[in-house]
Amino acid sequence: MTSTAITGIGELTTNDDELGTPGDAALVLDGDRIAWVGPAHRAPAADTSVDVGGRAVLPGWVDSHTHLLFAGDRTAEFTARTNGEPYAAGGIAVTVDATRAATDDELRATLRRHLAEAAWNGTTCVETKTGYGLTVADELRAARIAAAEADDVTFLGAHLVPPGEDPDRYLDLVRGDMLDAVAPHVRWCDAFCERGAFDAEQTRRVLRAAADRGLGLRVHGNQLGPGPGVRLAVELGAASVDHCTHLEAEDIAALAGSGTVATLLPACDLSTRQPLPPARELLDAGATVALASNCNPGSSYTTSMAFCVTTAVLQMRMTVPEAIRAATLGGARALRRDTGDGAVGVLRPGARADLHVLDAPSASWLAYRPGVPLTHAVWRAGERVR
Repeated sequence: MTSTAITGIGELTTNDDELGTPGDAALVLDGDRIAWVGPAHRAPAADTSVDVGGRAVLPGWVDSHTHLLFAGDRTAEFTARTNGEPYAAGGIAVTVDATRAATDDELRATLRRHLAEAAWNGTTCVETKTGYGLTVADELRAARIAAAEADDVTFLGAHLVPPGEDPDRYLDLVRGDMLDAVAPHVRWCDAFCERGAFDAEQTRRVLRAAADRGLGLRVHGNQLGPGPGVRLAVELGAASVDHCTHLEAEDIAALAGSGTVATLLPACDLSTRQPLPPARELLDAGATVALASNCNPGSSYTTSMAFCVTTAVLQMRMTVPEAIRAATLGGARALRRDTGDGAVGVLRPGARADLHVLDAPSASWLAYRPGVPLTHAVWRAGERVR
C-alpha cells in the first residue's frame, strides 16, 4: 500500500472529540485508511505528499438518504409546483412506470452518473434506495444493481401502493415475497409513513417483518404534515427518521431521548415549497441531526450536499460546525457507520480515508459564498477522485 501525507492544511475538521479542530495539522493516508492525524511538524514519513496550500479539509460528505436508481423525467411536475400546484406522494408512480420500462444498463448508467457527480462535489459515502419498481422482480433488480455501486442500500417496497393494486394484498407482498427476494442484497428497510402512502399500522407491519429478517430500519416520516412517523421510528428503534418537516413538541422530545437520528432534507422542502424542518429546536433538545440530499427525480433532484449545508446555515439557524457535522458524522450515525475500523464522517486513525478539500481557508466559506463551487480535491477510501 502507498501512504500519502496531506500537508498545508489551513483548517482541519475532524469530528473527533479528542482531536478537535487542530491547527498546523497534517494527515497521513495509508491505503484506504487514515493512519495518522496531528501537528504537521510531527507527521511521520510517507511515500508521497500533497500540499493543499492552506485550504480547509473536512470529512467527505455522507449522504444518508437518496433515491438514485430510477429512469424518466419529472420536470413537468416540478414546473407545475412552481406554478402553485401542491406536492403529493402520488407522483412517484410516474417514475415507477419509467423505471420498470428501463433496461438494467440504463438504470446502472444513471446510478453511476449520479454517484460520480456526488463524488466530484465532495460526497464520499452514499446510501440509496429501491422503491421505483414495486414488483418482486423490479425491486430485486434494483437491489442487485444498487448493491454493486453504492455504500448502503435500503429496500423501499413500501414507497407507494402501485395504481390498481389492492393495498392489503400489496402490503402482504412487500412483507413476504418481495422482502425475501431483496434481503440478501440490502442492509436496511424503509417505509413511507405518510398520507397518500402507508399509515402507522401498515408501516409497523413492514418494518417488523424486515427486522425479523435481520435488516436495520429507517422511516420516511412527518414530511407532508404532523403524523406518527417519528414516534413509530423511535418505538421500533429505527436508525433514522427522515424528513421531520412537521414536528410537534412530543416528536422532538422522543428523538432527543432516543438513538434515532433526525435526518433533515432541506433541498426537498425547498423544491416542494414545504416549511423547512426545525433544526434549531432539535439540536437544542439534544437530538442527533443529519443532513442529506434526498436526491430523486420528483422532489429533490440535486446531489449537492454543499447546497444542503448552506441552506441549513442560512435558513435553518444551524451554525456552520453544526451543519458540517450533520452532513458528515450525522449521516454516518444514521447509517451506523460512525464507529470502529473504517468509520466514515470522521477523520481519525482507523477511519476510512474520505477527505474533502475546499478551495477556501475555512469551512465557513460554504455559507459565506453560497452557490459558489468550493470543492478542490476529494479522496474516497484513499483514492483521489478529484
